[in-house]
Amino acid sequence: MTETYLTQPIDEQSARALAEGGLRLSLVDTSDDAAFDEWLRADHRGFLGGRPSDETLRETRDYQRDLRTTGVYDDSIPAAASPVGTANSWIAPLTVPGGAAVGSWAISNVTVAPTHRRRGIARALLGAELRTAHALGVPIAILTVSESVIYGRWGFGPATFASEWRVDTKRVRWAGPATTGTLSFTEPEAYRETGRAVLHAVMASRAGEIEQTPYHADRVIGPLKGNSLADKYRLVRYDSPTGEPEGFVSYVVKDADDFVRHTVDVTYLAAATDEALTALWRYLLELDLVAEVHIDTRGVDEPLHHLVSDVRGARVVGVQDHLWVRILDVPAALGARRYEQDGELTIEVTDDMGFAGGRYRMRVSGGEATVESTTASPDVTLPVASLGSVYLGHDAARHLALAGKLTGDADALDRVFRTAVPPRLSTWF
Repeated sequence: MTETYLTQPIDEQSARALAEGGLRLSLVDTSDDAAFDEWLRADHRGFLGGRPSDETLRETRDYQRDLRTTGVYDDSIPAAASPVGTANSWIAPLTVPGGAAVGSWAISNVTVAPTHRRRGIARALLGAELRTAHALGVPIAILTVSESVIYGRWGFGPATFASEWRVDTKRVRWAGPATTGTLSFTEPEAYRETGRAVLHAVMASRAGEIEQTPYHADRVIGPLKGNSLADKYRLVRYDSPTGEPEGFVSYVVKDADDFVRHTVDVTYLAAATDEALTALWRYLLELDLVAEVHIDTRGVDEPLHHLVSDVRGARVVGVQDHLWVRILDVPAALGARRYEQDGELTIEVTDDMGFAGGRYRMRVSGGEATVESTTASPDVTLPVASLGSVYLGHDAARHLALAGKLTGDADALDRVFRTAVPPRLSTWF
């Protein structure tokens, strides 16, 4: 499948639309270092990053050669080598309710040069990605977003939410259980292989998590080239009482005018077991010379309030959309996950792009669903973006109904799709 998605021809519909405006849609030959470097520079520029060093470019090329890489070019610019639009994609295993890993079309690094806004570049890039995924039979597309107002028009719906925390460690005390296992400092290079294995276990344990590429795994284990705070990174591993690696935390300590009031900014906390989670949280909360711990991309059910002596000392300072899901094949997607309540439901899905529209009868027995086309009257009618929002188990159906984004029996939809443990994505991609 990897070779297929890398070599799948560029989408003709998007290519024609851009050509009418004097632009060219093309796959980037990632074995051509010069061409790939131009794409990477454009990507950095699109996210307001600095000009990447040669060292950073070399490292990134090595990590990302195996991703499907797309650029939009304006050949009217003399000696134009830099794209004015970028996107890349790959097939990422997405953990769904029940623990199965479903191949999903992960879309990332979507940028448009500010010199070429309002020329249909984003529309062409996203349309091309979705049509390519659909042609390859991938049932779901996913992305994380820098702006939440963009992707609903392509049928994506927010499916997981992430919480951000600030903890006053001078105010709280550990109130959780006695912790077990061993904590120790380690270096990223020595821990890469083990850390990737821990991340694999974390990603497989929760609906909404995706299997990490080496690039995405290694950047949370330790800093990559060009990170201005690289010398401040710390990495602490957790091993079980029997010596099994089950978690780690990577973080940066930020200076303060008062030496006993530093801030710890957590890059990533990975815990494959409850024991790892409690041990790593206790470690962070009891650091000397620290007054605040800051962490984001945690689940909406993060148990921290129950682990500290003063719940007001651990503040949720933000909750926002994180993983967005776009269903491309309704029977395949709904049949891949498991359900916590049996039942029958007829749903009508509307899809302006034509991939997933139709009327479907779901029959859930023993937690498994069979999904077939039907002409029966629907219990629920909803756009494909709303189906994406409930797909991973988030209890969004009633809210969608209130917003007019779902009609019919929202409670019945909620009962079938909702999971006791809410979905979570703990990283960006």
